[in-house]
Amino acid sequence: MLQELPQALAANIQSAARLLTAPARICILTGAGISAESGIPTFRDKQTGLWEQYRAEDLANPAAFARDPQLVWSWYQWRRQLVHNKQPNPAHLALADWQDYAAQHNQSISLITQNVDDLHEQAGSTAAHLHGHLWRNRCSHCGISYEDKSRDFNADKDVSEDDSNFSTDLITCQHCDNYIRPDIVWFGEALPTGAWQHAEDAAANCDVFISIGTSSLVYPAAGLAQLAQQNGAKIIEINPNPTPNTIVDITLADKAGVVMPHLVQQIKET
Repeated sequence: MLQELPQALAANIQSAARLLTAPARICILTGAGISAESGIPTFRDKQTGLWEQYRAEDLANPAAFARDPQLVWSWYQWRRQLVHNKQPNPAHLALADWQDYAAQHNQSISLITQNVDDLHEQAGSTAAHLHGHLWRNRCSHCGISYEDKSRDFNADKDVSEDDSNFSTDLITCQHCDNYIRPDIVWFGEALPTGAWQHAEDAAANCDVFISIGTSSLVYPAAGLAQLAQQNGAKIIEINPNPTPNTIVDITLADKAGVVMPHLVQQIKET
């Protein structure tokens, strides 16, 4: 299989596989790049249609929702429509396969994601979400999770799309009567305490830290690689456009969907 790849990339994958065979604790951070390979737009992508006049960062913040909850809710419903039929790509599937394999071979893989989609879960992985969940909602005031079986965004998204799934009508909390919002970490908000603590613990105690599809330059998530490196971990980056990060030990410069199936196969064969 490796013969299909450029020689330098194949050699680096073999080096990474040897590095990943023995360690008991591995921490993986995934970012927008891995989801982009499944066709999910990133925040850097220009918005289209009715939303091209807006910047994502001007809508994904608490002030925007307080000022115009209808606008922000409608935008998120549009985003849900964009991604509702997206499927895991070979990188997601390889990660899920590796988690299962590792559990049977005395390895621990902590998967941390900056993405709000559920493609890791669809593939069969267990992941901690630093930025929330696109398919969940909560009250903008009291924070209680909103559940409505008639509008269940966690339900099977392969069913026929209907108007109720993506209605732009605002919803009010049954406990405090304030508006329901997406359960997403917006600009200016803190990361969820539990997920962030899990990420810090995994990074501080891992033997190898892997960054996939993220620049590793945007904080606070970028600090995880530094935390791992400071505690003696080796750092691997998987990105078609490697970042100028001096703490990286091995760079696998290609798409995650190309690299991960080969890497996991090599780990199994090493």
